[in-house]
Amino acid sequence: MIRKIILNVVLLFMFQSVNAQILKPIKWSFAIKNLGNSEAIVFIKATIDGGWHIYSQKQVVGGPVATHISFFKSKEFDMIGKILEPKPIQKYDQIYKMNVFYFEREVVFQQRIKLKSTSGLLKGSLEYMACDNNRCIPPDEIEFNIPLNNVK
Repeated sequence: MIRKIILNVVLLFMFQSVNAQILKPIKWSFAIKNLGNSEAIVFIKATIDGGWHIYSQKQVVGGPVATHISFFKSKEFDMIGKILEPKPIQKYDQIYKMNVFYFEREVVFQQRIKLKSTSGLLKGSLEYMACDNNRCIPPDEIEFNIPLNNVK
């Protein structure tokens, strides 16, 4: 009897692990474009699966986790200004009891830089949280590297 119960529990866990999915509704891509005069723009693009969204960099305290992008200090470049984003969708959220700012389908963040070198890597990280109408996945953090010799 105990053997049968243990077998059923093992089979149940095996079945659940086979059916478990890791949700990755956001795909990130990175590019850099030469503007001349040793300046360039870094493009950070999020392609967002249908029904999902990510939050703007600008959120009210107490709201959802804002997208946060940072660049690691480097002798190869200097930052010029702040990271730009398009105008987000603004909507009252019942869960947070406030207006939240988010993007659907895709969003491109832009950072202008002053190049000191055309070799090396532009390194950084970003944190974001993705939600659909029924759930949110825990905030995720990824690191990125963009070769400066790819400046076009």
